[in-house]
Amino acid sequence: MIQSMKGIILAGGTGSRLYPLTRITNKHLLPIGDRPMVVYSIDMLVSAGISEAMLVTGGTHAGEFLRLLGNGQEWGLDRLLYAYQERPGGIAQALALAERFAQGEKVIVLLADNIFERSLRASVLAFEAQREGSRVVLSEIDDHAHLAHLGVAKFTEGRVAAIVEKPSDPPSSYAVTGAYFYDPSVFDVVGRLSPSARGELEITDVNNHFVAQGTLEFDIIEGFWGDAGESIDDYYRVNDFVRRYGANK
Repeated sequence: MIQSMKGIILAGGTGSRLYPLTRITNKHLLPIGDRPMVVYSIDMLVSAGISEAMLVTGGTHAGEFLRLLGNGQEWGLDRLLYAYQERPGGIAQALALAERFAQGEKVIVLLADNIFERSLRASVLAFEAQREGSRVVLSEIDDHAHLAHLGVAKFTEGRVAAIVEKPSDPPSSYAVTGAYFYDPSVFDVVGRLSPSARGELEITDVNNHFVAQGTLEFDIIEGFWGDAGESIDDYYRVNDFVRRYGANK
């Protein structure tokens, strides 16, 4: 087990892009294959050696996560705690709610609608050995039209020089997935952020802070990666892949 790192699963948002599937439930409770979507994030943490996690959610269906997941032990965790995001304020704002849970330790942050074919254990071990800063997981995307809806890495001399959000002219083919690693300083960084034009605290601003500090590292993950919350078409695309090939292998 990785004793020096904790998991944070972000499962908030209104799920408007999956409406009407989300009319009566949180999108992260929708099925992927034969299990609720959020369970894949827990599986990812457990397979990577993480034993303690916090799930951050909000809205009117928050209690359903407790009913489904309980204390996490049935799903392989030693401990699962919960935090409630009172109103949508962005990924970074949701992350801030886990500060006391982190207790000064490194964290891995997973967006619960992101599904990976391959395990993230290698990235967890690499970040455990990393002295400071952050780490992002990148996925190569051939479709430039798709990249225009994502955060995309710009490289200079083999390092990430910037994360460009929703670029009209993508600087590379490598998208930032919903798996992030941070040292304890991330909570100070979030505390200094200003809301974006859409009124949220953006995780891209957090990542670009570590880029500017020269402490952001990256891994390029092999295999399938999909954001099941991006659209109904993407939800079914991810579902079809998992049913056929599985996930977190």
